[in-house]
Amino acid sequence: MRRLALFLILTATALVQGCSLSHAHIHRADVIVAQTIDRESTCAGADHCATSSPLIAAAEEANSASTADKPVHVATLLDDGEAAMAARINLIHAARRTIDVQTYIWEQDDAGNLVLNELIKAARRGVQVRILADQLFSFRDPELLAKLARANENLQIRLYNPTFQSAKTPPLEFAAGILCCFYKFNQRMHNKLFLVDDLVGIAGGRNYEDRYFDWDNTFDYVDRDVMIGGPVAKTMAASFDLFWEHKRSAPLTHLRDVNQAIVADDEGKQRWTEPAYEKPDRVEQLLWEADDPDWLDQHIGRETLRMNKVEYQSDLPGKTDNPKRREVRALTRHLMGLMRNAKSEIVLQTPYLVMSKPARRIFKEIHKREQPPRVIVSTNSLASTDAFAVYAVSYKHRKRYLIDYGFEIYEMKPRPGNTDGDGLDRRPEAGTLPPYTATAGGGSGSGSRGRRGERAGAPSEATGPFALGSHSHKGARNRPAPLITEGVRFGLHAKSIVIDDTFAMVGSHNFDPRSDHYNTESGVIVYDKRFADRLRQSIMQDTLPGNAWVIGPREKTLGVLSEVNEAIGDVSEHLPFFDLWPFRYATSYDLKPGCIPMRWTDPRFFECYEPVGDFPEVDVSLKLIYTRMITAFGASAAGIL
Repeated sequence: MRRLALFLILTATALVQGCSLSHAHIHRADVIVAQTIDRESTCAGADHCATSSPLIAAAEEANSASTADKPVHVATLLDDGEAAMAARINLIHAARRTIDVQTYIWEQDDAGNLVLNELIKAARRGVQVRILADQLFSFRDPELLAKLARANENLQIRLYNPTFQSAKTPPLEFAAGILCCFYKFNQRMHNKLFLVDDLVGIAGGRNYEDRYFDWDNTFDYVDRDVMIGGPVAKTMAASFDLFWEHKRSAPLTHLRDVNQAIVADDEGKQRWTEPAYEKPDRVEQLLWEADDPDWLDQHIGRETLRMNKVEYQSDLPGKTDNPKRREVRALTRHLMGLMRNAKSEIVLQTPYLVMSKPARRIFKEIHKREQPPRVIVSTNSLASTDAFAVYAVSYKHRKRYLIDYGFEIYEMKPRPGNTDGDGLDRRPEAGTLPPYTATAGGGSGSGSRGRRGERAGAPSEATGPFALGSHSHKGARNRPAPLITEGVRFGLHAKSIVIDDTFAMVGSHNFDPRSDHYNTESGVIVYDKRFADRLRQSIMQDTLPGNAWVIGPREKTLGVLSEVNEAIGDVSEHLPFFDLWPFRYATSYDLKPGCIPMRWTDPRFFECYEPVGDFPEVDVSLKLIYTRMITAFGASAAGIL
């Protein structure tokens, strides 16, 4: 271990000393790119041969109706992965001037290659295309990026916060980055934004990878975007420009390995070619849907709402330099203020129930009120998450969440009843879910949301660079915990909040310490009751008995022994490292047949719910042991996780 540590330190020192390219090296690569770049133009029209689009038309109409005092917007929730991809492709085809894409992950699978290929086609017809991706989990192939550097003169790509000024981070450099540059390495750009013509933008939780669009064969994400058309798109454009021009956004010729690949192919023989898709029929079907007005109207247009007040909030890129400065944490501060002012209800959906210190203070304060707001939380179970280390920290603090904060926690089942294996879009009709005053989880049905599943094993975007095995793409270590049963699995990835049925936010913020202090985040906040109702309905669907387990206290059936067990558990939970007591305060419950859903605080709860264990459906394995270990030792690492 000493030799390995010494080797890593020496490696880190050497990389730091030689990580920046000289101006001569950059200039040479820039000259080669200028000489070999593709200048093919497929369109001579002033509108760059943009196709007509009902999505663009709706945004233009909203812009035209807007005044300085009263802006008008159109907003659409994109709960379904198929519709979310179709919306993006349609907007690419309809773009007339610019397309800006900001993301945390970009994989070279069908979803990533489809969007990339369509963006290159847009550049070839004259649209200015910019892609800004966080380096750690995007592209990671210097030869591919060398091709993209000269794919077309209208296409530009930059990578944010590259480790040792390279596009690819092998395991040894990953470890060296932790040793030499921990603070910088630990901070990532987690924003997700897709913006066309500074007119219509999509923001939310989705990256560019199969599992975010229901195309993975084994593990898919339940995720959410919101598409906004109208004046707020200018704010989105300004935010993107700040990140694009930031010192941590590196052009491709400034990256050591990409620079070498460009120079090695100084004649530009290696070119971008049409990708060979794993499932070409699926891609062809999606492309047809994206350009079919009737399909778009049925799956997107009918879901669109017209409204006035909409905000786009984003942390400043300076957050990665000094995260403690208040002005750089715009989204986090805004969310904290909204939660602090909640009067009747907070409905929160997050993949990772790990609260930052400010959030814990807020929830504790509002729970002490004479009439505290109800707090409903939809999150992952160990069976549904691919970030089991983070789940372990959440599991450790279940009693705190239930007693100190009054949370009603619903953990997603790995095969919820509202997922749709064939990808058909079957969102529930209005009125089929509980109204605002209904009990969380009300109703015995599972609903359906039109998500589909198909392929697995990519890095978890959830937990930053320190997710166990997250840097080894498709490696066994970052797969979810094994289950007792087989089949396509789903994990929650949506990040949304509804407050008092009035404010609604969809974005990239996980409501955790990483999002508060380390990653830069963004999101759309909508001040419209109809939109808030729809978002609440969507989240509440994921809490229904067929879709989630309820977290509740264990029934005290052993008299004094139950009290002793709880007392020992309390002491163990508050220890910073050694939390080894195996009998936790709370466990998972499933609704008994013939019963009506109710809150865990209801006196009849134990009559209608049966305990199913702390980790239902999980096969006892090393993952279970890891979870116990991190419960014991990982509490102090919550911010890093």
